[in-house]
Amino acid sequence: MTDAPDRPQPLEPLDEDWDSALCVVAHPDDLEFGAAAAVARWTGQGKRVVYCMVTSGEAGIDGMAPDECRVVREAEQVESARIVGVDEVDFLGLPDGVLEYGVPLRAAIAAVVRRHRPDIVITGNFRDTWGGANLNQADHIAVGRAVVDAVRDAGNRWVFPEQLTDGTEPWGGVRAVWAFGSPQATHGVDTTETFDAGVSSLEAHRAYIDGLGWEHFDPREFLEGFARTTGQRLGVAFGAAFEVFPMGWGD
Repeated sequence: MTDAPDRPQPLEPLDEDWDSALCVVAHPDDLEFGAAAAVARWTGQGKRVVYCMVTSGEAGIDGMAPDECRVVREAEQVESARIVGVDEVDFLGLPDGVLEYGVPLRAAIAAVVRRHRPDIVITGNFRDTWGGANLNQADHIAVGRAVVDAVRDAGNRWVFPEQLTDGTEPWGGVRAVWAFGSPQATHGVDTTETFDAGVSSLEAHRAYIDGLGWEHFDPREFLEGFARTTGQRLGVAFGAAFEVFPMGWGD
């Protein structure tokens, strides 16, 4: 008799008792490939969600020069955010494709955390892979690692004290960092009712998708594959999965 294949572990529902979130990712389109439907759910609950793009994705389209690409991709991201109820999108303007984890990146993100003062910070998967043979991208790893540290930095008035001018204060109120798409996800959220908004949000990145040259790419079909698998782990039709990093002392 052979052993039955391992079944995916159930996911715990995410805590939704919060008012504001800041999403910090490397590129326009990152959120749309894993978290936009969840964002639509939360804005529909009346929560404030702000997007922060560390780069403008200007190196993302082979057939388009970076200066032109930057303008196109920023516009697509603003529209994509609007579709899921987000009207604040920051672009930090760091160079696409060559981000490095380190103090300058931590400082840039800490400044955004201090400005927006969120309860929750959301980033993308920063593990080495997506859970198999597919390697993660260097910018994603650098940003995710920096987000976790920058959230701590933001609460310490003696780290990046030059940011504390014109009324800016430290912010240690972030309860947790959530990384969507992580292969080590332990929590999830039901996106059944907002899945269509998530699809439309990805479709808004038309120039980027066309530039990838993925023949016959179907955003709905692509997102459904992940959302159904996650939903099964939650006992719902569609879901989004997150790895949770508590930020409280001793957690």
